[in-house]
Amino acid sequence: MSYDPIDHDFERGMQNRRQILGDDWVNRSVANATGFNAEFQNLITRFAWNEIWGRPGLEQKTRRVIVLAITAALGRWEEFELHVRAALLGDEKTRLTPDELKEVLMQSAIYAGVPAANTAFTHAQQILREVGAQIGYTLTPSAPAETAHPGIGREAASSSKPTLHYSVRAPRNGKAPRHTVVLSHALGCDLTMWDGLANLLAADCRVIAYDHRGHGSSDAPEGLYTIAEMADDAARLLRELDTGPVVWVGLSMGGMVGQELALRHPSLLAALLLANTTSGYPQAARELWQQRIATVGSQGIEAIADAVMGRYFHDRFRAEHSATVARFRQRLVSTGADGYIGCCHAVGNVDTTARLGQIAVPTLVIAGELDQGTPLAMSQTLAEKIPQAGLTMLKDASHLSAIEQPQAFAQAVTQFIQGL
Repeated sequence: MSYDPIDHDFERGMQNRRQILGDDWVNRSVANATGFNAEFQNLITRFAWNEIWGRPGLEQKTRRVIVLAITAALGRWEEFELHVRAALLGDEKTRLTPDELKEVLMQSAIYAGVPAANTAFTHAQQILREVGAQIGYTLTPSAPAETAHPGIGREAASSSKPTLHYSVRAPRNGKAPRHTVVLSHALGCDLTMWDGLANLLAADCRVIAYDHRGHGSSDAPEGLYTIAEMADDAARLLRELDTGPVVWVGLSMGGMVGQELALRHPSLLAALLLANTTSGYPQAARELWQQRIATVGSQGIEAIADAVMGRYFHDRFRAEHSATVARFRQRLVSTGADGYIGCCHAVGNVDTTARLGQIAVPTLVIAGELDQGTPLAMSQTLAEKIPQAGLTMLKDASHLSAIEQPQAFAQAVTQFIQGL
């Protein structure tokens, strides 16, 4: 029987300890060990750093977050400061950015209490002042009243008429935006339908979402609308925000507006993504749009709500995600009837097919395999007639493909944008 002189639990723990806290800290700690605390250091190295940090069940970055939250909650400020420094200066794969550290403390404010988070922010800011130059981060003055929730963006209304309600999400990386992306919603929806995609794209893009006229918190002018008027609405907003050329992502009605915007205001577009949309309906479909207008005019939107949900979402999705469907139904029936009718007229009379060859920007067309409202053939027409267009079909997706298949939709969008 042989005896291995190496304590592997200790050595594994020491390896994790060095990786998380850094060699300088660990070397100082070991050098300062005495006969009084050496056994304690051995204990925490074997159990904290090997038994816990050595478990593969969570990524080490996640374990950093847990430690920061617990030490802040318990007011263990010396340990908190140790792990803040380690998190900011640590290994590239496991370190936290200042913004990620901020999110840990924001969450701690709710679950551990504002006093704990307040103190934690004070300690963290002092450390950021000390190490900021090392990590390329500068604390800058910022007015609390001018901040915006990063998951919602800064909300405002256009100064020109009809007034359009919009939100702007700045790139979270703090750098100049890779692109400015505009998200344009479907009939009977509003800008919130894009929240998931908007937050994803805002990692490095400036993201604008807005409510079309007649929807959400935007104005609903009297009368029937045209897609050309709605494209001019969008152009007014983009010029007011001084966006420069944008990447336009439009679904259904939003895709129709995007086509007309590309034709009427080409200097405002850098690229175009058209999802679940069409350049024109056959006569039979146009008559159905007129019937919808008549029904809403005489009976209200509630009379068509279930039929619209049946077109927006396929049977299995409606059964498995009833709460999501209910949310979109509520948004639909709470839309003003006059604005909805005005937009129905615009959608039913869309007519860009003969002019698609004039669209001169890179374009991606997204179709839903199960889409009854704008079937695959309509997407194929767009892809064939727009000179720089490609076509992607999403499986198990009907009309609101961005909601039914959010990951596949987001992947198609991000790959398209990365290729620009």
